[in-house]
Amino acid sequence: MPELPEVETVRRGLAPTMEGAVVEKMELGRPDLRFPFPQGFSELVEGKRIISLGRRAKYLLIELEDGLTIVSHLGMSGSFRIESPLEIETPGEFHHPRSKDGKHDHVIFHLRGAQGAVRVIYNDPRRFGFMHLVDRANIDLYPAFAELGPEPTGNALSADYLASRFDGKSQPLKSTLLDQKVIAGLGNIYVCEALWRSHLSPLRAAGTLVTKTGKPKAQLIELTQKIRDVIAHAIAAGGSSLRDHIQTDGTLGYFQHSFSAYDRQGHACRTPDCKGTIERIVQAGRSTFYCAACQK
Repeated sequence: MPELPEVETVRRGLAPTMEGAVVEKMELGRPDLRFPFPQGFSELVEGKRIISLGRRAKYLLIELEDGLTIVSHLGMSGSFRIESPLEIETPGEFHHPRSKDGKHDHVIFHLRGAQGAVRVIYNDPRRFGFMHLVDRANIDLYPAFAELGPEPTGNALSADYLASRFDGKSQPLKSTLLDQKVIAGLGNIYVCEALWRSHLSPLRAAGTLVTKTGKPKAQLIELTQKIRDVIAHAIAAGGSSLRDHIQTDGTLGYFQHSFSAYDRQGHACRTPDCKGTIERIVQAGRSTFYCAACQK
């Protein structure tokens, strides 16, 4: 599944084309993806201007002028591409391209905006993505958003906040960080990287980072900053682009070349003066990569 930086990369790639444009026509190539499309989906969207593109956790939000928002999830293989009369190919060099096979083009937005007529196409070979239509005034009640924690990019994520969620927890640190009720949109790759940068073991009990009075220890303060840093660096690099993910302009992000823990099983730890090796273990069915020598 694409993680937060990948979805943010897609949002930034689509925004210049979609924001302010009118949906003149919407084509649906099938009645469903992972879930059925909303009843009357095309009719409710056609003729509406797109006010803005947002993101909540790993979800793309296409906000329409009438108070409705399209909530889109990319699933495992979903991607958007932009086609105009002057450019029908997706430009850029990439190593792991996503599908551009027309038989997997399941949603086509025919837009008219500052750039003239343009098509934004959602392609999804595995069809694990989905699109829902939600009343923006009640979007916080949408089931996927109702209990989400703060974004790792916002000011609400603080060491004090994490201390309040970690206090008394015997649950492993990694599992706690992957809980979307604790932090929204933080996924497996970036948890591994943040823990490596903080020299904290993924097996350590989350509660050990909190004092007896409920305050964050210095290690938790550092972890909070490392979470912010790793997400910011990944967004700046355009997402990790693992397997299927590409940016909307076809170019890959290169943060994956900077991984220090994730997917580096058997490689030497990159921590200066550490003689350890990155190991792979499984926690709650997910691969965890860490250095037992320097992550305590």
